[in-house]
Amino acid sequence: MIKHLPDNHSNNFIKLRNSLISSTGKAIGDYNMIEEGDTVLVCMSGGKDSHAMLMILLALQERAPINFKLIAMNLDQKQPGFPADILPAYFEKLGIDYRIVEADTYSIVKEKIPEGKTTCSLCSRLRRGVIYTTAKELGANKIALGHHRDDIVETLFLNLFFGAKLKAMPPKLATNDKQNIVIRPLAYCSEKDIASYARQMEFPIIPCDLCGSQENLQRQKVKEMLQGWEREQPGRINNIFRAITNIEPSHLADTSLYDFKNLSQAKAEDEDPLFGDIANEGAALSLASTEGSKIEFVRNK
Repeated sequence: MIKHLPDNHSNNFIKLRNSLISSTGKAIGDYNMIEEGDTVLVCMSGGKDSHAMLMILLALQERAPINFKLIAMNLDQKQPGFPADILPAYFEKLGIDYRIVEADTYSIVKEKIPEGKTTCSLCSRLRRGVIYTTAKELGANKIALGHHRDDIVETLFLNLFFGAKLKAMPPKLATNDKQNIVIRPLAYCSEKDIASYARQMEFPIIPCDLCGSQENLQRQKVKEMLQGWEREQPGRINNIFRAITNIEPSHLADTSLYDFKNLSQAKAEDEDPLFGDIANEGAALSLASTEGSKIEFVRNK
């Protein structure tokens, strides 16, 4: 029997859970992430995000108008002290199909990356290879990752600051070999809500001792920057995410996205915001359109 609710659930928890399910369902629908007959490999790291993703997908599976299969997968990277028994016992309790894949990527990362250097890039590539291979072996055509809205926004700034690109994590993408589609069902969910949900569900969390302990990661610095902005102006992270979904190529500078060279006649969408200040544009437009308002020009005498 799958346990969707903690024993002492409250009305606030029910609202939170329903909100996460609704946001996940909307993301799946908006990007057509899961279709009839799909087999979805749900990648489980043991962290709060993947636990929440699995539970929400299970809830959606029960109520969705389509049939799809879920297979939970955990990659045992052979990190010292890794509690290999926790997730299998948890999956058994849930009564779901699962696979535990053993691959000693830990030793490879420690051998190749000098002490003190960031391990995430190599570790991620190695994990990705194992996941793609496993998906092919199991006949899974979709791979679900637990990245949420905040991860997507953080990636935008990492690429902006260190890669000179306006690039984030897409909610859905095709793998390089064109064999799988990677989906991020939690793309519309905030980390704050996921963390609250995970705490109340009391998931068996397994921390990452390989990269999770690296406090000087650039991603952590970007996270702290965004959290500071969010404290100053709540809703800012969500606005940044919404901006990723609302692109105006004519107001950027990428000639491959917009034909600036052959632009000879102004279009409505090309016009710059008033005074170049988007924050004041709404107020300025409102003032200019006020009924009966007059603008007087004063000649110099």
